[in-house]
Amino acid sequence: MGWFSSPKAEQASAATRNDRQRCWESRDLYFDCLDRAGVLKAGEEGNVCTKEKRAYETNCAKSWIDYFNKRRILAVQQKDMLAQAQSQARGVK
Repeated sequence: MGWFSSPKAEQASAATRNDRQRCWESRDLYFDCLDRAGVLKAGEEGNVCTKEKRAYETNCAKSWIDYFNKRRILAVQQKDMLAQAQSQARGVK
């Protein structure tokens, strides 16, 4: 047994273009459902959007889901900060 060997090392295969497309489409459907329900943070929607969430979790890698969910919150925060800055800039003139 060597230092860097393992009995059955499992390596994740790279996502294909179709895999990515399915992930993005299911993400968009899930996030649209969350928007309609007025929910910002994914996972806090309760019993709403269960079909969309299941497809999202099936079609996307966990690391992608974590990234997309964090990015969703950051995008809203950035949008709010930009609107506040624009409002302040109008008040200065």
